[in-house]
Amino acid sequence: MTQFNGRTQICYGENAINTLEKLTGRHAFIVTDPFMVKIGFADRIISGLERANISSSVYDKVEPDPSLETVIKGTVNFLADGADLIIALGGGSSIDAAKAIMYFAYKADPSKGKPQLVVVPTTSGTGSEVTAVTVITDTEQQMKIPLMDDLIVPDMAVLDARFTRSVPPSVTAATGMDVLSHALEAFVSTPANAFTDLYAVHAIKYVFRYLLRCYRNGDDMEARQNMLLASCMAGMAFNNSGLGVTHSIAHTLGGLFHIPHGKANAVILPYVIRFNSFDVRDRYRTIARKLGLPCETVEQGNESLIEAVRWLNSQMDIPNRISGLGINEGDFQDSLETMARHAMDDACTGTNPRRPSLRDLRQLLRKAY
Repeated sequence: MTQFNGRTQICYGENAINTLEKLTGRHAFIVTDPFMVKIGFADRIISGLERANISSSVYDKVEPDPSLETVIKGTVNFLADGADLIIALGGGSSIDAAKAIMYFAYKADPSKGKPQLVVVPTTSGTGSEVTAVTVITDTEQQMKIPLMDDLIVPDMAVLDARFTRSVPPSVTAATGMDVLSHALEAFVSTPANAFTDLYAVHAIKYVFRYLLRCYRNGDDMEARQNMLLASCMAGMAFNNSGLGVTHSIAHTLGGLFHIPHGKANAVILPYVIRFNSFDVRDRYRTIARKLGLPCETVEQGNESLIEAVRWLNSQMDIPNRISGLGINEGDFQDSLETMARHAMDDACTGTNPRRPSLRDLRQLLRKAY
């Protein structure tokens, strides 16, 4: 039996943020980062809550790749505030932190019930506003810890493109390639199905149509809105189908070398497409055809897709090799076995269409370097 779940209420379009005025609750705990407070975005959230007669407090300690320590502190603060509503404002890091805080708070005191979780993404990348996944960094072990539980699926996602307008081109590029990686991996994953295919294909088309427009002109609000939708659709796809070794390797690169997640995905993705190509039959060719790329044969379709991804990277100053990420060759070689083992143990590897061995992952990393 195949299943598809989509439980998050999605509010999008012009003035979508006004949805906050219809929320119910006593006290909201806003999880964000210092920049969102500095540019006034947190104030916009607070204003909407005030109009709904909901008091609020702000936890703005979230750093890139949120640490376990940050989540624990946030959980303690949330419980002390007696909040019944969590609002995540920011990119993937703030959303991940908010989901983890909600999860640990509920586990600490289930008698109070599950807090309502509302997500206002400010980047078009993670799709975390609709998924049952959050990723926290263990700074001592230098590794990322994925947490998967239906409890952390957000109740509401507010997709208002105006909140993405402040994103600089480099972040637009990295997060946009994260969307593409989500959608492509979801499309070829072992549990992929008719419903995940619909969302994944639409997201892939939107990335190739709108990402460069966002990158080149941050005020192109049509492109911004459609990249937000692409991110959300890719999230709905992979939340049901899983991902693959592109993400497994990106997680370990992020944990060990602090490479931004979307950028790591962008670099690794072409190598994983080639690695998987025998096992996915004509799935990559199907995508190449839908993008209007040369695809008379399966092999030509695979190569066309690889070149299209590399071209997109090059247009946005993203390197096509790990060495271009500033990782010293000696450090890379010293960490090779650790990276391969972390990737092998990563939850995303379990749904990759080709079952890799440790040797496969070492070779894949070497080729990508």
